[in-house]
Amino acid sequence: MAGRLYEEGLRARREVLGAELVTEYCWGKVWTRPGLDRKTRSLINIAMLTALNRPHEVALHVRGALNNGCTRDDIKEVLLQTAIYCGVPAAVDSFRIAREVLEG
Repeated sequence: MAGRLYEEGLRARREVLGAELVTEYCWGKVWTRPGLDRKTRSLINIAMLTALNRPHEVALHVRGALNNGCTRDDIKEVLLQTAIYCGVPAAVDSFRIAREVLEG
């Protein structure tokens, strides 16, 4: 994955977002904390991003959840839970996005 486009994209991300802050705080301090495993953190993120109506990020985190050991059923269950607490329209959108990721 360390091809030319990846390196160019990483450089642009650093220039635009200040990747040091994101990498150090989000990935270095939060994702590496004890107390929650990566699978649980992934499911929490999917639920929060559904509530916030962030479809692009839902897709990214569904892929990440699969990498972190979540199953299709885990993702389905967290989205069913969001339907009750975040609203059916938000959950339906995230179900559609998750299906696209899982089938894609």
